[in-house]
Amino acid sequence: MRWLEINKSAPLKGTIKVPGSKNSSLGLLAASCLADEPVTLENIPNINDIKVMSEIGEEIGLIINRQKNNLIIDPRKIYSSTVNPVKSAEFRTAYYFIGSLIAKFGKVTVGFPGGDKIGPRPIDQHIKGFKALGADVEFFNDYYVVKADKLVGTDIYFDVITSGATINLMMAAVRAFGKTTLHNAARDPEVVDIAIFLNKMGARIFGAGTDTIRIEGVNSLKGCTHQVIPDRLIAGTYLIGAGVCGGEITVNDVIPEHLESCIEKLTEIGVAIEKSDNSITAYGTEDLKPTRVRAGMYPVFGSDLQQPLTTLLLKANGRSHIIDSVFPERFHHCVQLRRMGADIQIQKGGAYINGVSPLTGAWVHASDIRAGTCLILAGLIAEKTTFITGVEHIERGYEDIVKDFRSLGADIRLSSDNIEEDIREPFILSSAAKIYPVV
Repeated sequence: MRWLEINKSAPLKGTIKVPGSKNSSLGLLAASCLADEPVTLENIPNINDIKVMSEIGEEIGLIINRQKNNLIIDPRKIYSSTVNPVKSAEFRTAYYFIGSLIAKFGKVTVGFPGGDKIGPRPIDQHIKGFKALGADVEFFNDYYVVKADKLVGTDIYFDVITSGATINLMMAAVRAFGKTTLHNAARDPEVVDIAIFLNKMGARIFGAGTDTIRIEGVNSLKGCTHQVIPDRLIAGTYLIGAGVCGGEITVNDVIPEHLESCIEKLTEIGVAIEKSDNSITAYGTEDLKPTRVRAGMYPVFGSDLQQPLTTLLLKANGRSHIIDSVFPERFHHCVQLRRMGADIQIQKGGAYINGVSPLTGAWVHASDIRAGTCLILAGLIAEKTTFITGVEHIERGYEDIVKDFRSLGADIRLSSDNIEEDIREPFILSSAAKIYPVV
């Protein structure tokens, strides 16, 4: 069993070099299967999700060679389109192998999506899109099969904005016959990054970054070299951290435009922000104001940042309200914060945060990556020691979060009793399933 131990720390100060985007890297790795030649992906983070995605790729014949932060990928030896259902259930983006393999193999088998414990991850828009392109889909207990003798371009209208389905169907359409148009498409920077990568290989994708993406199918794709965009979610978390802990934190190697909604919200709350071409500096202040947040799809304030923001709002003088329109059940972190003394009322799809309530260290559990960063920030301002289990969830998105926070002056360390066991403490997780009424 492993856990993080965190003690109240002085204001954080320092610089963080932001790694490559996890979410973009996962899509790029799968998209490499579309190529007919080797490709090189640069600035790929060495995190657990990438390791599992690489293992899945290698099991079907993908040759992957890591050289520091670069992956050299050769797709020419792929011999199977059956994705291990157990591994694909560990995280959601294994479904990208459908979009990248269906045109070449005509049949792809994959397990249902898993990943963070943040609520259901429906795949209905993926299925709707593949059927529109001419595929048949058959469901089994723990996996499903997508078959298509031929993919034919068409108009696909998403009922909801979904980055996963946008990326998946964009990849499939690249090698479909004719023209495909994706309507109500996601506008995330990760969608744009993957489209740029595919276009470098010879794809013909137009409009990525808008709500209408047009794809003209091609017969072949060449190799290329591509550098993944910076991880805007990690950058945003450290900017929030400056507001929580005080001090001054600079995130380097970022694209400030990708963080506009986060920057605007932090400024509204009272965190001072300075921007340059490729860096952002946040300064903690004493006068923090409550706010209302409706987390949604890019370019609005992201669902992945509402959890660390919750800790910041505990310091605001007044009552704040967070609604998550993407993952309405993504409030398990609030249950854990209540164990530390936070005054939070949870309702379905949202939470009311009453500020300026002192926190006291306790045993808490990180149910997903962003819940983990939320609890770390809470531990840094709590009296007494905070112990966080669920370290494996945090490691899905961070290569060495302890090292990063220590470089800023945080009192944090990773501990272990070297005993292999189920670390999901029942007394913690059972409470996470409850929905508390607003009072």
